[in-house]
Amino acid sequence: MIQSAIGALLASSAAVAATPAPAPALPSALANAAELAALPDGGWLALDKNGLRLLDAGGAQRAQFPIRARQLDTRSYAEGVLAVVVDSNTERAQPLVVNLTRGTLNALPALPAPGFDVEASCLYRDAQRIDHLFLIGKDGQSEQWLLSGTQYRSVRKLALPPHVKHCRVDDASNTLLAAESDFGLWAYRADAEGSGQRQAMALRAPYGKLAGGAGALSLLPGGAALLDKDGAKLHLFRQRDGQWEAAGSQQLATKGGKGNALAVRASGNATSLVYKTAESAPWQTRALAWTSSGQAPAAGAIPFAIVEPRTQTDPMERQGDAADDPAIWLHPRNPAASRVFGTNKKQGLLAYDLQGKQTQLLESGRLNNVDIRQNVLFAGERFDLAAATRRDDNTLMLFTINAKGDAAEAAVFPTTLEKIYGMCLYQPPGGTLEAFVNDKDGRYQHYRIERSEGRFRAALLRSFAVASQPEGCVADDRSGRLFIGEEKLGVWSTAANAAKAEPLRMILPVGPALKADVEGMALYHGEKASYLVVSSQGDNSYVVLDAAAPHAVRGRFRIGMNVAAGVDGASETDGLDVTSANLGGPYAKGMLVVQDGYKRLPDGPQNFKYVAWDDIARALNLP
Repeated sequence: MIQSAIGALLASSAAVAATPAPAPALPSALANAAELAALPDGGWLALDKNGLRLLDAGGAQRAQFPIRARQLDTRSYAEGVLAVVVDSNTERAQPLVVNLTRGTLNALPALPAPGFDVEASCLYRDAQRIDHLFLIGKDGQSEQWLLSGTQYRSVRKLALPPHVKHCRVDDASNTLLAAESDFGLWAYRADAEGSGQRQAMALRAPYGKLAGGAGALSLLPGGAALLDKDGAKLHLFRQRDGQWEAAGSQQLATKGGKGNALAVRASGNATSLVYKTAESAPWQTRALAWTSSGQAPAAGAIPFAIVEPRTQTDPMERQGDAADDPAIWLHPRNPAASRVFGTNKKQGLLAYDLQGKQTQLLESGRLNNVDIRQNVLFAGERFDLAAATRRDDNTLMLFTINAKGDAAEAAVFPTTLEKIYGMCLYQPPGGTLEAFVNDKDGRYQHYRIERSEGRFRAALLRSFAVASQPEGCVADDRSGRLFIGEEKLGVWSTAANAAKAEPLRMILPVGPALKADVEGMALYHGEKASYLVVSSQGDNSYVVLDAAAPHAVRGRFRIGMNVAAGVDGASETDGLDVTSANLGGPYAKGMLVVQDGYKRLPDGPQNFKYVAWDDIARALNLP
């Protein structure tokens, strides 16, 4: 009911035109409104002391909802508009559905009251077309809520500047604009996934040119308009290539008030402003020289598909940057009893079932990367083995995994690395086991793991290096290829067999498809094709390319929210693993597991997300 296409006001980027079209006259029925929102059909929502009123283009009232409220914001949807106001008595956000065809205002359940007085609120529609609401307190306490039907969920808590009296979100660029009344205008990342980012767009003197600070705020097609706190000047901004830049200013009056209210109406190439320079001042209109002009995507850019996770693991028992790398263990007889092993960089090795429930914890130290090989033959004995790098003492740890999927420490192998980091296993023909471990300085050490007299041992086969920091790697047992991720440069390929050593060859450089840092990688061996999956940490995405030369890129995707399951998306992924094995249910074609750098919906310690390969294949049209 709430979800819909982004409205025309937010559909494109903008450029300043030479001559503005005349501003249409404002209906007299809007004179007493404290806040206004223009509607797609030419009508208005007007918020005054008697409530929220729905008016047609001529000013005739169609409906009214009695409420003492403030902070009106809207988003268009299929049948009309979603509007949200903040009840001044209860401090609860009140959503309403505006049916433009029927001319009705229907209230949805109010959101829970936050633990602070709401100073500002604004709507956000993400790339999945899911609606969110930001609530901002006077002291900067803030919350982001998910609006889905009548199910409201806390997405995250965040800290914003104090005294933010106005906010708006540009959906196209995922930017939360916050007007700090005594200081200036800030741009924040609205998407809850990933680390926080902000940009100072305009500041008061002596730091900038705002008179006194920031006043009312509204969105333009591809930009924003801001009244300064004195209400005497209008400042325009344009969004371009991920950054906001000034696009001129206009004098409104010789003496203003408090930059109280601002609304925008955009229709075709005509854009006009409706504003109040003070609470007691009349509404004024002004035509704006601002027209839409679509911004072309970057050269060679590959669009993102969005895939929803099916479930997630229990969170880590440690806060902060804890979870790192997963590896999938397949039960030999009952696929549904398979396990996902994951490292906790502050604790050890954990195991999870396919529902994401933790089944085991081995407090083995600060483990980083983990990999698994099964049915490994040593002198007539077969083992399922996991190996992980331990940063406490720069060692490689080996674990055995029994038939129930329980792991046990089996051996610790010293290395000569100073800052051990990533690793991956390789099982060459013949059934033995080898391991590649790397250092943050770019060095790799290649070991053969052996067993004699009931003990595991490791022998160094060779050393080589990349120029800068690596981490993720994966060896293809079928083809004998080793894939290495150099975080700032891209993905390399070479022979995994030490006896057939060859120079590294770049197969996917950082560029349009892959954004640094290059992190986890894994191989999917399907019936018709094999793919290399790589974590493109710089843009919170995943790249799928052919495992065989010439390694054509098949697409890239992001992991979004699964609202029905209550699972957030994934971002800043370090490690990942994938299998093509039939694990049953949604994982009949296999499963991808990724580390999630930021647990949301609600906030919590890091964890791992499970994605059905069938969902990825459909999204990218993979055979």
